[in-house]
Amino acid sequence: MKYLCLVYPAEEFAITPEVVSEFLKFQRAATDAGVFIDSGRLQPADTATTLRLQHGEAVLTDGPFAEIKEHVGGYVLLDCADLDEVITWASTLPGVRDGAVEIRPLLKVAPR
Repeated sequence: MKYLCLVYPAEEFAITPEVVSEFLKFQRAATDAGVFIDSGRLQPADTATTLRLQHGEAVLTDGPFAEIKEHVGGYVLLDCADLDEVITWASTLPGVRDGAVEIRPLLKVAPR
């Protein structure tokens, strides 16, 4: 099953050479295990644009959808056998230290 891991790093989390090295080590191990699919970092929340449709018209708002304390810093997409396996992998992500990782299974949609 595919799982999306949304990484919510602590506000003071800095992308240092050590963090990059730690993530690359995670990526290599997850790739070698056959569970790594994709990952990416996001720009800061203040660069977001929120789109809503009102009466069929696009209404854009600068910034994130909601005022929240934590912001998504990036994502990792894994293909794991079950929740226990993805938790094991997600617990080794650099962003989880002093932050959080939200793990969500992808919904399987049957083609028509």
